[in-house]
Amino acid sequence: MVVGTCWTVAYHWKTGFVYVKRLHQVPCHKCKYFTNSCYLKCTVNPHLACSEEAIDCRDYQPQGSPEVMAIGKTC
Repeated sequence: MVVGTCWTVAYHWKTGFVYVKRLHQVPCHKCKYFTNSCYLKCTVNPHLACSEEAIDCRDYQPQGSPEVMAIGKTC
């Protein structure tokens, strides 16, 4: 009984550790589009912000990165 309880606790601790480690890969807080507002976390992909799906966000731009202008467009 004690061995089973210890095994269960160890298993869930390891599973939780792996999950938290994965969540630390979410780059949202370092992105220029992250607003840190509880109403709108991201101005580009609000439905992905701060979730596991945001780990490979194609719109990620580091804070302080220069603006990229489209070729052939004039203002």
